[in-house]
Amino acid sequence: MTREQLKARVRKLPMQPGVYLHKDKTGKVIYVGKAKALKNRVSNYFQPPESLNAKTRQLVSHIDDFDIIVTDSEFEALVLENSMIKKYKPKYNILLKDDKGYPYIRLNADAPYPEFKVVSRPAQDGARYFGPYPGRVAARRAIDTICETLHLKTCSRVFPRDIGKERPCLNLHLGRCCAPCTGKVESAEYRALIAQAVALFEGDAKKLERELTEKMNEAAEELQFERAALLRDRLRAVQKLGTRQHVVAGGFAELDVVAFVQGQTRACVCVLHYAGGALQDKEYTLFHLTGSDPAEVLSSFIKQYYAARGAVPKAVLLSHELEEQEAVAEYLSSIAGRRVELAVPQRGERRVLTRMAEKNAREEIERREMQSERRHKSLELLQNVTGMAALPLRLEAYDISNFAGQDTVGSMVVFAEGQPKKSDYRKFKIECAANGQDDYASMREMLTRRVRRYLDGDEKFTPLPSAFLIDGGLGHVRVCKEVLDSFGLSTPCFGMVKDDRHRTRALVAPDGREFGISATPALFALIGRIQEEVHRFAIEYNRKLGGKKVRGSTLDKIPGVGDKRRADLLRHFGSIENVKNAGEQELARVVPRNAAKAVYDFFHKED
Repeated sequence: MTREQLKARVRKLPMQPGVYLHKDKTGKVIYVGKAKALKNRVSNYFQPPESLNAKTRQLVSHIDDFDIIVTDSEFEALVLENSMIKKYKPKYNILLKDDKGYPYIRLNADAPYPEFKVVSRPAQDGARYFGPYPGRVAARRAIDTICETLHLKTCSRVFPRDIGKERPCLNLHLGRCCAPCTGKVESAEYRALIAQAVALFEGDAKKLERELTEKMNEAAEELQFERAALLRDRLRAVQKLGTRQHVVAGGFAELDVVAFVQGQTRACVCVLHYAGGALQDKEYTLFHLTGSDPAEVLSSFIKQYYAARGAVPKAVLLSHELEEQEAVAEYLSSIAGRRVELAVPQRGERRVLTRMAEKNAREEIERREMQSERRHKSLELLQNVTGMAALPLRLEAYDISNFAGQDTVGSMVVFAEGQPKKSDYRKFKIECAANGQDDYASMREMLTRRVRRYLDGDEKFTPLPSAFLIDGGLGHVRVCKEVLDSFGLSTPCFGMVKDDRHRTRALVAPDGREFGISATPALFALIGRIQEEVHRFAIEYNRKLGGKKVRGSTLDKIPGVGDKRRADLLRHFGSIENVKNAGEQELARVVPRNAAKAVYDFFHKED
């Protein structure tokens, strides 16, 4: 559709709120926006190019068509816009990573000896959940704080099943655990401690302090001085939580400060979390943006950030005014289930907070740009040492792994601009290895499959790298060269050669030339890191396949042994061989007696 045709369509748009979807020539949605008045907002895209910022000019150059959805209010348009962004993931919208996640703490409250665990999200399973928390580290810290305060267990043992099976750990002797493993702590007593932990997770420390004080005084009056001393110590521990209470109490801060800063090559949104007037945590989100409207970036960020988080503080302070600030505030209030204040402070203490967030964002940009510059220098060194024509911005490394000649697998890892790009990692089950171990044949098969997928137009294997790096010496890299030649490709390839101490010492070209890297620390570190990563990825995949094979061929064949009992046996004995060598009485300490007999009979039926 021509520009004039697009303008003619814009003139017919209604002056009503709604959502618009810009599309490219293929019909793909490349941008989703919302408007208080569709006609006015969409017409802004078709002004003279010089009046648009760089990002908008690039977007407009790809617009071939657009659709609109009319809504009853600006708030409905905002909610619909967020939904459409999640659905289409348009190229020109601000997109937050879906894998961020805000974990919860799960309590299996019905168990005889309940325990707290960090989980990704709540489930409808009857358990109790606390949170969400800013991250797994914060959630784990909350559990550790509670366990330290109330002397709850921190080990992975399951009670009452594991009572008396092993000696108590060091935590008992250090006075950090009440040690239910000894069998001296009844389920009711332990569950009473868990109830106190729940009070702390719910932010009701004062109530718990009153209860402990009453119980301590009662014990003293009844001359139960040992119990009174125990309650006194527990009370002091709860009181010491003090400012750490925010770590435990689930949810988030009372106040968030959100600031946007644009750097030379990227932009950053910094979020500072405050509780009780003190800074508790901070988060950074980096974008590769230039010339973007701060209000647009902040608006998109806030809507996606708090929607994914599922929790909003009482107030959110911003560094820039939003075009639809009232609608965004209403949207945040709908997530929180109460009124949320959204403000842009101009003076006073609140303005000091937004300046601090801006400063943190600016420093993070500078730090990342320095890191990026160092990585860029390493890539320049690689280019100069090997004589590559272009800067190797994308490197792919390959390795073969097998276990005793079986379960041969291949791994492909990708480093983009000197950093691992795990979304592009690929695994290969090697088929030719069924006829015996042959590393060269396995490497040939893996590379052939990789290049063919690229030539077939598979997006998962696009683009080709700037260079192929092969874990191995001259023979392995020559196999790579043969594969590339067979497809008429001239991409550079090098073998990563190790020394006697298993460290990468050089790169070798297919013609036998070696390029030493050990004297260049930055390049030595880069290639060493790539080689370790591709080896790790191959070994990890090989072990996974091997573990499935062992489990599927042995324990799963035993009547009465399901997933849980199989896991319990392997966790306790460490291997199939140890399970096989265990006596029936030993097995009965881990699984019920009838299952123990079935396992023992299975491995000793010939006897």
